[in-house]
Amino acid sequence: MLDLTYEAPKPKVIAGAKYDWELVIGMEVHAQVASNAKLFSGASTQFGNEPNSNVSFVDAAMPGMLPVINGECVKQAVRTGLALNCAIHEKSVFARKNYFYADLPKGYQITQDTTPICNGGFIEIKDADGNTKKIGLTRIHMEEDSGKSIHDLSPFDTMIDLNRAGVPLLEIVSEPDMRSGDEAYQYLTEVRKLVRYLEICDGNMEEGSLRCDANISVREKGSTEFGTRVEVKNLNSIRNVKRAIEYEFKRHIGLIEEGQEIRKTTLTFNAQTGETSIMRTKEEADDYRYFPEPDLQPLEITQDYIDEVRQTLPPLPKQLFRKYVGLGLSEYDASMLTDDKHIALYFETLLNHVESAKSGVNWMMGEVKGYINELAIGIDEFPITPQRLAGLINMVDEGKMGRTLASQQLFPIMIKEPQKTPVELAKENNLVQVNNLDELEQWIQKSIDAYPDKVEEYRGGKKGILGLFMGEVMRLSGGKADPKKT
Repeated sequence: MLDLTYEAPKPKVIAGAKYDWELVIGMEVHAQVASNAKLFSGASTQFGNEPNSNVSFVDAAMPGMLPVINGECVKQAVRTGLALNCAIHEKSVFARKNYFYADLPKGYQITQDTTPICNGGFIEIKDADGNTKKIGLTRIHMEEDSGKSIHDLSPFDTMIDLNRAGVPLLEIVSEPDMRSGDEAYQYLTEVRKLVRYLEICDGNMEEGSLRCDANISVREKGSTEFGTRVEVKNLNSIRNVKRAIEYEFKRHIGLIEEGQEIRKTTLTFNAQTGETSIMRTKEEADDYRYFPEPDLQPLEITQDYIDEVRQTLPPLPKQLFRKYVGLGLSEYDASMLTDDKHIALYFETLLNHVESAKSGVNWMMGEVKGYINELAIGIDEFPITPQRLAGLINMVDEGKMGRTLASQQLFPIMIKEPQKTPVELAKENNLVQVNNLDELEQWIQKSIDAYPDKVEEYRGGKKGILGLFMGEVMRLSGGKADPKKT
């Protein structure tokens, strides 16, 4: 019930806390399913269309209109559950969640209550000591989104846009297993990465296609009792999730140690001030008066269907991370490679054609990422195929071309002429590495003759000066001298 007289107290400055407090966090993530149609109607889900242009009679709650489940959304829910190690239920039931908002025309939301499509599962993160920690999942369920209230177009009226009403959502609910803002940050990063790998959701928090609510409470360390919980709603960036959690942690401790009551409330976070404020006192499940949706049959799927969906799963980020570490790559390199699905898939193909995984990652993290970052493009727009890039890498590893020559001269040419092999381009542009001893000796002699004083220093024991002569040989040869033979 809304309490207009209550304001969330601000945190006090505490010189030293009386007790050792523990933060308890659970997350509710709403991922907007990438579907052309809404969850229970055929209306478009296209973002950015004119207000109220993506609205069917079902979305507008016209009398006699009945919902029909979107099969693509069911498939995506099953894929998500499988990727997160959940139990997939062959039978689940939709329910009506009753509450009134102006942007929810029916006066209720169709969701899943006691029988979600997925239960259990986990997401792996790192704790403060760098150890792997599993964050348990309570459930994943399907539900429809509400519309959007717009308050800044008129000083007197609230505008309603129903384009988002009925858009399919997957709600991923965690157990209260997180103990810091950093852990919550990691958890959300992994969730966003996973839904992007599965191509279930684009993960764009700014546009609202991925939204999260944080449930936060505080208790004394060692206690098994949970403290009074507050919920911070509709956080629009992973960084703001962390900031809101850290603010609430301080606020809770300050109130408890001053003997004040923490009230179960729903809060909003102001990113500019870094503070939370009250939206309403927290509803309980009973306030929503859940009951089975009479206009929808129970959803039934078979084990054969689940097995069929399992075959559509791409390589997942944690699997690839472990694979790359097993190949001898550092955890940092493995993390950078798996951060983006398309980068990871490009590297997967590259691995099949290079002799050294480490050489492959060095080029990916260096020249390739440098190029796409400079132009602000994705790897799908990078002109060189993994096979062509592998040919260049192998030329360097086999001693047929120096690393500097390959990077500074041949790589830019390959960008412009990606249809040709690196061997062809090296020959056409006179970049083939020289290992003929007669030619090498001429460049070597010229470099020695150019620095007679440095020759004497070398003979006097200053061995580090050899690099000067090596650099002069490479300059004279235009980078084509075989460095090993030189």
